Amino acid sequence: MDQAGDRFKGLSLREVARRKLHHGNPRFLSPFGEAGRKNLWEILQWKLFSENRFKDDYDRDRVVPVSIDWDRVKEDSGLSITFIKHAGLMIKNMERYILVDPIFFDLAWFIKDLTPIVSDMNEMPRPDHVLITHGHYDHLDRDSLGFLDRDTHVITPLGYSDIFDDLGMKRRSQLDWFDSFEDGKLKITLLPCNHWTMRNPLTGPNTSLWGSFLIETAGGPTLYISGDTGYFNGFAEIGEAFSIDLAIFNLGAYEPRWFMAPSHINPQETVQAFRELRAKKLLIVHWGTFRLGDEPAYLPPVELRRELDRAGLSERLVHLDHGLTYRLADG
Repeated sequence: MDQAGDRFKGLSLREVARRKLHHGNPRFLSPFGEAGRKNLWEILQWKLFSENRFKDDYDRDRVVPVSIDWDRVKEDSGLSITFIKHAGLMIKNMERYILVDPIFFDLAWFIKDLTPIVSDMNEMPRPDHVLITHGHYDHLDRDSLGFLDRDTHVITPLGYSDIFDDLGMKRRSQLDWFDSFEDGKLKITLLPCNHWTMRNPLTGPNTSLWGSFLIETAGGPTLYISGDTGYFNGFAEIGEAFSIDLAIFNLGAYEPRWFMAPSHINPQETVQAFRELRAKKLLIVHWGTFRLGDEPAYLPPVELRRELDRAGLSERLVHLDHGLTYRLADG
């Protein structure tokens, strides 16, 4: 399953980052293959000419309005994670709030939102830090960012200055792979992953960087936020370098494999990556909100449970529906 190119073969993730081999001119490079970059013909082939074996299951998708008890989140004095929608999370780390890849509204008029938020988002605690994994529109949503205070601190991979300058969000920390930001006992590190990014077809892909996040919390537990990623052999190295209490994987938009495999892991690969990370618990997001691949939106947790059962790891799963909160530790 290792998709690394010959020029990166045998190099550790840290060595790739130290030598900045993922820095091209003028674009960033994927050390793990041509992750997800498809030409127009391949997109048309997928949408117009390939068979979708999941179509008969689409009527099982349901609109599930999301209501979040923000008062309860605020009252929790320890470490907790609230699944907002899609890949959006609110992490409460004692008295700090960390918002990940926020999207509070529709993505596009032609993509149905299956988890509309019905609670008052004005009740949401103001985040101390916002983490953005990459620039795809379902992860860097201008409308959702515009809902936040302009002085909110944003942590991103390298690039994206034009977007945040336009939003008036000037408090930013831009990280390269293995760079860290520290706030007291809280430490946030950007890690490599197997993905790519693009917002404008005219300027093309990878003018900004992408990544996963490792959060070493002030309360003790360590969280891994995968962001969008295809499978790659870096998970084992990350698992050897860090002791991860909870791995949060983006699982969704993984079918058909011929199109999606370079960009998004499927349930079987998620279990393999989880084992290689040596994480204690597993939580998934990026499902249930938008149907971005062939598979129905409800399916990822169903297929993941099946794979975990086969691996004898079902007790390690933390299932969280949209709008609900999981507490990891008390303050």
